[in-house]
Amino acid sequence: MPMLHLALEAALALLTLCGIAFYLIALWSAREFQREKAPILASTSLPRISILKALKGADSHTYSALRSHCQQEYGTYEILFGVNDADDDAAQLVRKLAAEFPNRDITLLVCEEVFGSNRKVSNLIHLLRRAKYEYIVVNDGDIKVSPTYLQTVIAGFRDPKVGMVTCLYKGAPAETLGSRLEALGIATDFAPGVLTARLLDHALRFGLGSTLAMSRSALERIGSFPAVVDFLADDYELGKRVADAGFKVELSQEVVETSIPAYSFPEFWQHQLRWARTMRVSRPSGYRGLIFTYALPWAILLAMITPNNWWCWTLLATALVTRCAVALSVGIGILHDQKVIRNLWLLPVRDFFGVAIWFASYAGNKVTWRGREFRLEQGRMYPSSEAPSMETTKSAVHSENQR
Repeated sequence: MPMLHLALEAALALLTLCGIAFYLIALWSAREFQREKAPILASTSLPRISILKALKGADSHTYSALRSHCQQEYGTYEILFGVNDADDDAAQLVRKLAAEFPNRDITLLVCEEVFGSNRKVSNLIHLLRRAKYEYIVVNDGDIKVSPTYLQTVIAGFRDPKVGMVTCLYKGAPAETLGSRLEALGIATDFAPGVLTARLLDHALRFGLGSTLAMSRSALERIGSFPAVVDFLADDYELGKRVADAGFKVELSQEVVETSIPAYSFPEFWQHQLRWARTMRVSRPSGYRGLIFTYALPWAILLAMITPNNWWCWTLLATALVTRCAVALSVGIGILHDQKVIRNLWLLPVRDFFGVAIWFASYAGNKVTWRGREFRLEQGRMYPSSEAPSMETTKSAVHSENQR
C-alpha cells in the first residue's frame, strides 16, 4: 500500500507539473498573439465577398446574429443562406431579413439534394455554386459579428500566401449551469488551446467554424466542400487541408460571438462528448496530450491524498494561480468575455468535467448530431445503421492519402 500511494502521489505530481507548464505556455502564446497588430486594407482595395450560411432551425438569438451580417461597414458583398426545407424557421427569418434590408444582396436557397452525411456542408456545396465572388466566408448560423468583421477578416489576405482566415469566438451563455460551463470552457480551455497549438506549430493548421474565410484558389486546390462532406469536423478538415496544400491559415484579431443554448446537464455532457470524440478521431495525437493540460484537478486530488505535505499545497496554489491567469489573460484580455470573472469560481468544476469527458470519449465512437446518431471512422461520420465495412474504411483512408 505505501508503494501504491507513493506511485499515485508521483503520478499526480507529474501530471500537475505538466499542466502548469501548459498554462505557462498558454500565457506566452496569448502574449504573443496580443502583440501582433491587425492588418488593415485601404477601403479602395477591399475585394468582393460571398458569405455562405447553411441554416437549420432558429431560436431567439438567431435573427440578431443573421442581422449583424447585414450591417457590415464594407463595400460589395452578398449573403447566401441555405436551408433543407422551405418551411424551416430559419427560412422565415431570412425572408424577414430581406424585407428589412432591401438594398442588401441576399439570396435564400432551398437545398433539397443531399451530397453526404454532413447536411451543413451539403448545403454549402449548393451555395458555392451560386456565389459570385472570389472570396468566400463561411460561419455557423448562430455567429454574431461586429460591423467591422468583414474588414478585419479580409485584411488577413494581405499576404498572398494566406489561403484561409479564421477567428476565435466567445460564448453568450444562458443562465443554466450547463450553458455557463460551456461558455467558460470556450474562453478558458478551448481558446488557450488554439493559441498554444498556433505557437508550438509556428502556425495554425486547422480552421474554426466561427469563421472560415477562403480564397477560391485555395478552396479549389483542396477539392472544395465535396472533399469534406462526410466529415463532422468540416471546419477542422478544411483548415488542415488548406495548410497541407501549402497555404497559410491566419488567425484574425477579430473575435465573434456564439449563442449557447440553455443546456441541461445531460445536454451539456452530450454536446461536450460529441466535440471530444470528433477531435479524438480528427487529431488523435494532439487529443491524447490533453490529459496533461489539466493541472488543477490533478493538484486538488494530490492535496486530498497527501494533505500533510507542504509541497502538495504549493503545487495546488501554483496550479490555481496559473490557471486563473490563463482564464483572465485569454478570456478577458483577448476574447473580452466579461462573464469569465463572474464564472471564475466554476473553473475547478469545468476542469474536472474536462477530465471526465476525456476518459469518456474513449468509450466509443458514436455521437449525436442534429437529432441523429452517427458513428465516427477515420474522421468521417456514418449513420449508425450504416457502419462502414472494412473495405469502405480502407478506401476512404486511401482517398485521403491521395489528396
